[in-house]
Amino acid sequence: MKNLIKSYRERYFISRADLANAAETNRLHILIVSPLLFIFGLGDLIFLLTYHYKNLGDYIVSFIYFGIFTLFSLIAFLCSQWSQKIVREKAYICKTIPFYMLFATAIAAGVYNFYILGQPFNGVLTYCLTGFVALLAFSFSPFYYSLFLTIGFCFLAKGVYLNFGLTGLLDTIIAVMLMFCFALYKRRIEKKYIMLLKKQKKSLEAKTFGNFTLLYENTVVKFSRSKSPELLAYLIYKNGSSVQTKELLSVLYGDHADSARYGASLRNLIVDVRHTLAELEIQKFFIAEYNNFRINPEVIRCDYYDFLDGDPEAIKKFAGEFMSQYSWAEQTTGFLEMKASGR
Repeated sequence: MKNLIKSYRERYFISRADLANAAETNRLHILIVSPLLFIFGLGDLIFLLTYHYKNLGDYIVSFIYFGIFTLFSLIAFLCSQWSQKIVREKAYICKTIPFYMLFATAIAAGVYNFYILGQPFNGVLTYCLTGFVALLAFSFSPFYYSLFLTIGFCFLAKGVYLNFGLTGLLDTIIAVMLMFCFALYKRRIEKKYIMLLKKQKKSLEAKTFGNFTLLYENTVVKFSRSKSPELLAYLIYKNGSSVQTKELLSVLYGDHADSARYGASLRNLIVDVRHTLAELEIQKFFIAEYNNFRINPEVIRCDYYDFLDGDPEAIKKFAGEFMSQYSWAEQTTGFLEMKASGR
């Protein structure tokens, strides 16, 4: 057993720090999925109260289920909003727990459709779709993913056999085994990719003490537009947190900048950043998802990050200047001065 656990960790284990960027993607996906599930659950509750209020006792199981479904969707959304400001060391757990909540709820929906609504085909379909959609859209531990799938299958197995026979049961087992295998394969690929990005980290560096400079293979990265470096500088300052368009417009063009006037300018900056990084073959550094923008701190060396981690060399290098060419960095300079002095 010890050898099996050791082999599993060597092939599939990824540290939480390395998964912080994937956790942010999980969080953004949950912000899209959870409102849709909330509306679905709330709609079913309203339907039950509207059309079956006189004999609600006959539908008490459905009422309880959709109440839990709606509540969990709301909690997942609120947790994903709250976890945006969580430090990177704790980000993976806090940003991925809402996924497991919704995943378990969706698996339960398959069981509910199968037994309570008396729709075996829809129940199995919901169960399988939940597993495959999770594979496509989220990052997770194969162990916990498999655990939830197994629990769901244990509830469904007898019913599948009675309704679809041995062939139907074998088909479902094959689908579950495929999901297990894909989960392991996805984690293996994810781990290999993270290792490649760590090699890239040796070549990509941001200097923030004094003027901001982005270096790749000891050469300054040059952009076509003057504000492109400031865009990346601000995202580096945010240390992996997602920044929405409105905030970027305010930082780059002033507090009164509106998307109607400056939106095109921002889009041009984003195209410039993407094009420049792509030409240098810098991967998975600048990330844009759902009108949210961030950088992945795990693939870049940065004196600011080393300073925050308490590295003595980085603290010595700080001479009272932080991204000096940008006015929005002035408050952070004061914070760094206090931390450097030990206050």
